[in-house]
Amino acid sequence: MPLIDTANAFIELFAQPMRTAESGSLAGLTFAAKDNIDVAGRITGNGSPVWRRARGLAPAHAPVIARLLGEGAVLSGKTHMDEFAYSLMGTNAHFGTPLNSAAPDRVPGGSSSGSASAVAAGLVDFALGTDTGGSVRLPASFNGIFGMRPSHGAIDMSGVVPLGPGYDTLGWFARDAGTLVRVGRALGLDGHADFSTAWLPSDIWTGVDQGLAAMLRPLAEKVAANFDKVITDPLPIVGPEERSEIYRFWQGYDAWRTLGKWVEAHDAELGPDIAARFAAARAVTDEDFTRADVARREIAQAMDAALADGVVMIIPTAPGPAPRKGSSREEFEAYRQEALGILSISGHAGLPQISMPAVRVEGGPVGLSVIGARGSDGALLALVARLSGREPS
Repeated sequence: MPLIDTANAFIELFAQPMRTAESGSLAGLTFAAKDNIDVAGRITGNGSPVWRRARGLAPAHAPVIARLLGEGAVLSGKTHMDEFAYSLMGTNAHFGTPLNSAAPDRVPGGSSSGSASAVAAGLVDFALGTDTGGSVRLPASFNGIFGMRPSHGAIDMSGVVPLGPGYDTLGWFARDAGTLVRVGRALGLDGHADFSTAWLPSDIWTGVDQGLAAMLRPLAEKVAANFDKVITDPLPIVGPEERSEIYRFWQGYDAWRTLGKWVEAHDAELGPDIAARFAAARAVTDEDFTRADVARREIAQAMDAALADGVVMIIPTAPGPAPRKGSSREEFEAYRQEALGILSISGHAGLPQISMPAVRVEGGPVGLSVIGARGSDGALLALVARLSGREPS
């Protein structure tokens, strides 16, 4: 029976789903891929009609696509995304906004909007996204599903259009922990949960809306009860506003260095929000970047030390539910900056993070995240599976 896109999740739904193997660790699972990931014989549109028109058919699969197909998964199509992956809200001036099935009056989050939407709507079993500033973790929180951002460099990014290579990672969504883990294992992220200390940083938990904190804390404490020790020390790094600013300068400089020449040639054809974001990126000076780079290195070193010896950090994924669709540009931008204060912790330090479905606030989901030391991806996946009671055989 042909799949019907009831969520505006797909930019291209394949008439004949792609499969290359009948057996494997992912046999029987369907998936979708974000439109910045190469699929052989298809155009990689990157959320932009201008980019799409300028591109020919991809000559080969990105390694991540080839690996998943080789494990028996079936590719259903390519999903919508924010233009150039340069947003967190899930709106696209050219292609519209995919459905947030968990909260239809709210945005789905981005930039991996269509991938999150397809999973939340039950159209596929899992979906690939990319996460630079939070583009898997935030949509996972908004849609009430699982989402993983792996350690920076843990998954091969070949065949994926870059935005800011210094932060870009390739992650995925699933509706249950068992599927999340199966995909991670298929991608080579194996390991055991050997964590001993739960860390609920006091400044994070007192810095978010206290109504949200009160709703999330019982689940966080339930998770923490699985560890030998619980600590509440504040983060040993700069505060959320500074973290957001460091990200803005470092990632903006990186994005302009990566895509600036193309943007200069096509600036008038970009959506207004994305054009403004690239204009800000263009304005970042070498001196701005140098200062941000020093600060980012200090954050990474401090977080590496804090998460050593089996420590897992437990924090809200987002500062609240998704903004409503009719929110103003100013409201979207204010939410984005607040969210980056939380999301950039993992980004600055290259850490693995998994967002799990947690609570509903004013009708919208908000996730709870666990974060481990760099390179602990497999162990973090196993931990989440154990906590959910859904670890596959």
